[in-house]
Amino acid sequence: MFEMHMNECFISAPGKSILHGEHAVVHGKVALAVSLNLRTYLRLQATSTGEVCINLPNIDTFLTWETAALKPLLFNWKADCTLNEVNVNLVKKLREFTGITEDSTDTRSLAVLAFLYIYISVFSDTEVLPSVSVCVWSELPTGAGLGSSAAFSVCVSAVLLSARGTISTPLNQNQETARWSEAELELINKWAFQGEKIIHGNPSGVDNAVGTWGGVLRYLSGKITPLSRVPTLRILLTNTKVPRSTKVLVSGVKDKMNKYPSIMSPVLESVNAVSQTCEETLAEMATEGASAKHYNVLEDLIDINQHHLNVMGVGHPSLDTLCRVTLTRGLHSKLTGAGGGGCGITLLRPETDPCVVQKVVQELKEAGFDCWETSLGGPGVLMHCTNSIPENALSVLTSF
Repeated sequence: MFEMHMNECFISAPGKSILHGEHAVVHGKVALAVSLNLRTYLRLQATSTGEVCINLPNIDTFLTWETAALKPLLFNWKADCTLNEVNVNLVKKLREFTGITEDSTDTRSLAVLAFLYIYISVFSDTEVLPSVSVCVWSELPTGAGLGSSAAFSVCVSAVLLSARGTISTPLNQNQETARWSEAELELINKWAFQGEKIIHGNPSGVDNAVGTWGGVLRYLSGKITPLSRVPTLRILLTNTKVPRSTKVLVSGVKDKMNKYPSIMSPVLESVNAVSQTCEETLAEMATEGASAKHYNVLEDLIDINQHHLNVMGVGHPSLDTLCRVTLTRGLHSKLTGAGGGGCGITLLRPETDPCVVQKVVQELKEAGFDCWETSLGGPGVLMHCTNSIPENALSVLTSF
C-alpha cells in the first residue's frame, strides 16, 4: 500500500515580470524575465476521507472528488503520456469527468483541470490515489500577466512530487525554508509546464521556469538560461486593471512588422540591445555592488524600452498615466507583459524616500490603479516551515 511522504507541507513560488524584451522575443530577440517577490502559497494536508480536495480562495473555488471515482481515468495512461507532451486522452477524460468544455477559458475551470491532471499523473502507479486536501492562496492578482497560473502549477507540482517521494522533502528541522536539487527543480519545472500547457495551450515556458528557479532568466529562441548572480531590485508594481488580450497585442506587433519591416526591424534590434545591456548591468551590480551609475543605466533602459513599446503599438493611456505620475517624482516606469493596459513596474533606488513612494501610490490609487511595493530577483519555489509563512497567507491557508 502506498504511503504519503508527508502529512502536511507548505510550498511557495514567485510570480514573474518581463524586465525587457516584451514582444521582441517572438522575433528571436533576447528577453529578460525576473521573479517577483509576490508569491503563491500552498498547503497540503494528508487526510483519511477517501477524497481529494482543492481550495482556491482567491477565485472562490472549493471542490471535492472521491479518489475511487478518479482512479478509472488512468486506464491506458502509460501508453501515451510523457513529460514532453500533455496526455490528450487523460485531459479529455478529465473534461468529461468535471464537465469542463474544450472551449472553456474560465480561470477556475482551467486551474482545476491542471491540478487534477498533475495529481492523477504523479500518483498514476499507486494502487489507490491518496486522500489529500490542497489549499492555494496567492498575493498575485489573477489574469494580470504576472505568472499567477505558473506559480500555481509550480507549487502543485513540487508538493505532489514530494508527497509521492519522486523528489525529496528537503526541509530540515532547523531550517525555515529549503530548496530542491537542480535535477529535482528540472523535474518540478517539467511538470509545471504541463499544467501551463493545459491552462494556456501553447506557453513559452518562461513563466514556470521563473516560478521554479526565481532570479533572472534569459530567454532566446526557446532557450531559457538562469543568470548565475543577480541583484535584488526594489520596485513598485502597478496594476492598471485595464483588461487586454495578449493574443491580439502580439498579433498587432506582427502585423506592424510585416507592414513596415524597414521601420520595425531596427526597433526590435534596439529592444534586443536594451535587454543585453540590462543583463550586463545586472551582472556588474551583482559582482561589483550596486552604484548610482548602475541605477542611472537601468532608468535610461526603462525609458528607452517603454518608448519602443509605444512605437510597437502596445502602449495604453493608463500606462502613460503611470509613467507620467512616477516621472514627476523622479521615478521611471514601463509596462510589463503584453501591454495594452495590464501591469507596469517602477524602479525604486535604494535611497528613494518612502514619502515619495507613498505620494506616488496615493496618486496612482486615485487614478483607479492597485499598487504593491515589492522586489525583483527573489528565490524560486521553496518548501517552508510554518513560521516562515507570512501571517496573512498562513491565516488563509489554515482556515480551511
